Amino acid sequence: MVLFLVAMAAPGQSRWRMALISALLAVCVELFRLVHTPWLDDFRLTTAGALLLGRVYSPWNMLAYGLGIALGVLLDRLGRSAFTRTRLSAQHTPHSAS
Repeated sequence: MVLFLVAMAAPGQSRWRMALISALLAVCVELFRLVHTPWLDDFRLTTAGALLLGRVYSPWNMLAYGLGIALGVLLDRLGRSAFTRTRLSAQHTPHSAS
């Protein structure tokens, strides 16, 4: 999802640059969970706070982000190559004269 949001925000970037930006954002979000202030902890107890910031830090979340970003890059690569193959085969298919 992070990769998708970065791709929507910066559509002209290369696949690898979007993956790097996504990974940096994910790490920053996870490390931000280590910051505790009373008002921030109160916000994290709300539904919006839990969804936006999360409640607890876990290094496993960074692994999950990494796997998700890698899967997103792979799916993007497969989708683009399939699209390119489809376009090339459509260009070489003769059209019938009616």
